[in-house]
Amino acid sequence: MKLKTWLLSLLFLPFLWGCADSHNLELTTLNTNIKLKSNDSVYIAQSKDGVYGNKHYQGSGQMVNQVIQAELVTKLNHIDTATSYRSYKDAVQYATDNDYDYLIYPTILHWEDRATEWSGIPDKVKLKITILDLRNHIEVKTGIIDGKSGLATLGGDHPQDLLPEPIKTFMQDIL
Repeated sequence: MKLKTWLLSLLFLPFLWGCADSHNLELTTLNTNIKLKSNDSVYIAQSKDGVYGNKHYQGSGQMVNQVIQAELVTKLNHIDTATSYRSYKDAVQYATDNDYDYLIYPTILHWEDRATEWSGIPDKVKLKITILDLRNHIEVKTGIIDGKSGLATLGGDHPQDLLPEPIKTFMQDIL
């Protein structure tokens, strides 16, 4: 009986490996001596929406903001998010003019929402995040998050679902 159970486990093991989402976080800049304090004001700019081929993912820029804000809201008291896209230069100018301490500038590099449970093609997301200290005019941190869903999603997974864990990791040393 044990042999039969073991053989069945072996049969399903590759399927279970396909269930797990994968993430990669590549830090390109880090000034580790800067920590955001609860009373610091943060402006989260909005990325252009993701596009894959001819498919435009309406609202994906706002979804990214929501994930970033959800990570920050437990530690910071003053967080505002953009409601529309601004270029990097314009976002810096807006945040500076409105006396924010920090600017978080996300950029969607890749956004691919697939019907993974039917197609076997995973959802994919690639996001660049830059954090600027506007008082001292320095880049605090920049990184690229790359995520891919597992193959057995059972429906309902989307690229934004791949972001909370790596964004938490990205933010942990500055909060």
